[in-house]
Parts: sequence; C-alpha cells; structure tokens
Amino acid sequence: MKVAVFEKPETIHVIQRPLPACGPDDIIVKVHACGICGGDIRNFFTGLRYGITSQVMGHEFSGIVVEKGANVTRFTLSDCVAVAPDVSCGTCWYCTHDLINLCENHRMIGTHWPGGFAEYVHLPQEVLDHGFVHHIPEGVSLTDACLSEPASSVIAAQERIGLAKGQSILILGDGPIGCLHSEIAKSLGAKTIIIAGRSRLEAASAFGPDCLLNYEKDDIVSVCKQLTDNRGVDYAICANASTASQQIAVDAVRKRGKIVLFGGVPKQEPWTRLNSNTIHYNELEVIGTFSYQKRHHVAALQALQKGTLHPDLYFTKTVGLDDIVEGFMAAQRREALKVLVKP
Repeated sequence: MKVAVFEKPETIHVIQRPLPACGPDDIIVKVHACGICGGDIRNFFTGLRYGITSQVMGHEFSGIVVEKGANVTRFTLSDCVAVAPDVSCGTCWYCTHDLINLCENHRMIGTHWPGGFAEYVHLPQEVLDHGFVHHIPEGVSLTDACLSEPASSVIAAQERIGLAKGQSILILGDGPIGCLHSEIAKSLGAKTIIIAGRSRLEAASAFGPDCLLNYEKDDIVSVCKQLTDNRGVDYAICANASTASQQIAVDAVRKRGKIVLFGGVPKQEPWTRLNSNTIHYNELEVIGTFSYQKRHHVAALQALQKGTLHPDLYFTKTVGLDDIVEGFMAAQRREALKVLVKP
C-alpha cells in the first residue's frame, strides 16, 4: 500500500509498505479521505510530539471496512466509518471519571499508530475499544464525514462553556475551526456572532456571522462593545495559534464573561500575558479546552446528517498522496480553508 511517511520537519516521503495483518480483534479500513488540520501543519514544520519520526500522520479520516477479525462484531465488511485520533487507557483517574479526553496515558492515531495519509489503516483492538471509530450516518458522504473530527472538539468546547440561545460570541480566528465555532454557535441560537481574522475573512463570510473584523484594521474590542450595549460579549473563543489574541479576548468580554483558549500555540512560544486585574475585578473565567469525548464525535456526525454543518464550504482544495507536501504548503499559505487528502 502507498503511505506518506513523516521523517522530519518539512520532509514527507511517499513510499510503499506492506499492508499490516488483520488480527482477530482488528479491522482494516480503506481510506477514502483525510483532512489536514492545524495540528498536522504545526507538526509538519516543527516535528511530532515525543520526537517520533518515520510515522504516517493524518487523523481526520473516513473509509470503508475491507477486512475484520473473527472476534469483531461491531463492524462488518463494507461499513463506512469515521475515525478520530484519540485513544484513552480506560483505567486512569480521568478515564474512570468520564474525562477520557484528559487521559493520563493519552495517545493518538497519526502519532502513536499510523494514520490516515495512506491507502489503508490498520486499527487494532486497543483503538477499537478505547478510541473513536463510528459508523457514518445515512445521508452523510465519506468525504463530508472527515469534518466530524474537528467539529467534535468545537461541540465539546461550546458544551463546556454552556453557550446557549440569545448569547453573544467573539471568535478570534477565521480558519476552519473559527468557522466551525460560528456554525455550531448559530445552531445553538447565539444572537451575535463575531469573527475576527486576517487572510480568510472572505471564506469565513460564507458561514453567516453577524460581523467580520480584521485584526489589522478594526478595533475589535470597541466593536464588541458597540454590538452588546457596551457590555462586551458573553464568550470569546481563541480559535487560532496566537497568544496575542488572548488579551483581546480578555478585553472584549463582559463582566463574568468567559474566555476559551481553544487553539494550541507553537511549543516554542507557549507563554501568554493576560491582564490579571481585568480578570480579577470583572470576575472573568479563562478556560482551556482540549479534545472531546465519544458523544461529541457522534454529535458531530449527527450535525452533518442534519445539515447543521456545510463541509463543501470547508474543503476547498483536494490533493492525492503524491502531492501531500503541496497540500501542506497550500494550507500553510492559507490558499485553502481546509485541504483534503484522497489516497
């Protein structure tokens, strides 16, 4: 089978590898498509966690079950499945307290196991038991199902902060995650949705936010005040990889507002500075959110089925495995909202 192997930063080799044997408790999935996410882009340029090399990346993928072990009963041949990367241990304190996204032994497809930038993926019993492999609902295409993974984290974040009908939200970031936050917030009945960004505001406009702001031209905090009777927004979500936007979020929310640190930042520059007096006197909450649980992945697939999300607006460039490096470069140059790899 053909695979795209990450060897070191900015180096991926497309090679042939033998198809792994399918054990009695495993399945083999023929990959239909796999999205390139912001984390993949960061890893491509800076390296995988733990210094892992010679690995097949890719964790937002869909495909068809083409082989299964004798003991597997949850899946049958020809099943269409959506796969997300996280794999928990099931035994640590967090796993036993329904917080599997915070598992002390957290591992990922595309880092610890070969991922979706390949013609086939072998999913062992451990992944099937403690990971995220779900049937794609009727009416959802294999291509569209690739959006379920990033949508899962957005659904989980908005559930955690309790976003509800009639509330206002500032989304800092005009990439695919920012657009997903806009669509999910709209489905929950948010009254005022503001997206602030730079280079992809035109693409973000297709998702129907109430207001689009440019970091370089607009006074984001002032506009947020104007649109909320001078109070500030209920929520500000930092859906980008920039610490600079986090202080904007602190200044833009109302008293007792919530700031969500959603996007991971470069590991070389993880530190941020926030005005602690503003947080203190305005009784603000600064919340970190990471990953999701199984119900959120299921909810994302259901949102696709209901038409809440519009995958065709996200996947604006498609490449094959042989052109995967160009796919990464196009994503880095922000020439596409989201790049899809079809092996």
